[in-house]
Amino acid sequence: MSKSLRLSEKWFRRGLWLVAFVFASFLIGLGGTIVGDLPKVESQLQLDDFLDKQAAQTLRKQVRDARDAEQEAQTALEQAQLQRSKAQSESRTARDSFNSWLAARSATQRADQDPEVLSRTQGLDALRINERKTQQAVEQQQQAALDARQAAAAAANRLSELEADGYERMRIEQRKVELRVFLYRLALTLPLLAIAGWLFVKKRKGTYWPFVWGFIFFALFAFFVELVPYLPSYGGYVRYVVGIAVTAVVGRYAILALNRYLERQKLAETLPDQERRKDLSYDVALARLAKSVCPGCERPVDLKNEKIDFCPHCGIGLFDHCGQCSTRKSAFAKFCHACGTSAGVRLARDE
Repeated sequence: MSKSLRLSEKWFRRGLWLVAFVFASFLIGLGGTIVGDLPKVESQLQLDDFLDKQAAQTLRKQVRDARDAEQEAQTALEQAQLQRSKAQSESRTARDSFNSWLAARSATQRADQDPEVLSRTQGLDALRINERKTQQAVEQQQQAALDARQAAAAAANRLSELEADGYERMRIEQRKVELRVFLYRLALTLPLLAIAGWLFVKKRKGTYWPFVWGFIFFALFAFFVELVPYLPSYGGYVRYVVGIAVTAVVGRYAILALNRYLERQKLAETLPDQERRKDLSYDVALARLAKSVCPGCERPVDLKNEKIDFCPHCGIGLFDHCGQCSTRKSAFAKFCHACGTSAGVRLARDE
């Protein structure tokens, strides 16, 4: 159809389509903001809302206390291990020194050194006792750390079981919230889609068609982008059912529209040539001729064949001759392309 339009009209139409897209973009921005704020209608869900708060607080305190005790026991254990290492080192050094001294005494066999042997032996015994004490301290701290770790693990397990039950209840409630938010989106989107359908059927060719198409684009975006991705799945059943329903509605409309179109075409083909010509828009006729189809029935016609003046399918006149210069021209042309005479001159002479 663009080939039959004036150059300025083409640019005006392109500008109006730009208006339609800009209008749609602003509507989409506004709609996206509204849809994005819809979840704020619902309160934010928190895990503590689904727990026995007293029990949860008690268990969390037990876990914290046990971990603090474990940390303290670990610190004390490190100190005890350091003291044990020091005691072992002192005991080992004293034992080596005593062995060396004892070997020297055996070589000299001096009896006056017997009291010193007893004294050194007592010193070694004291070091061994101290070493045992540090070992016991290490073992006590290891036991304390183990007890604290086991207590923390037991409390954490009980808290995990309690929270797991809370997470399950929260997940169920979250699905309910998502369903409610989806219903909010549905309540906002379906009326827009219904209005867009009515505008498409009734107003898409009206004076304000750029705004009509802009609203249609906005409604389609709202449905397919703002609504469809948030459809509850339930294993895919909901989405498939909705897809089947939408396809059925659109398919039914397309079938009915096709049948109505075919009925109109059949009825139009039974009318006289002049009456059918009056019902055809000049721009539509030129656009169809440019595609080598009959303007009346839209079936293919060999327009390059100069022997064909009428459509072989519906009988509508395609070519006639100028009443001024007798040049063969399109029957839908308003003026002769050879002499510029109005097509009405021929009709007046024929009458």
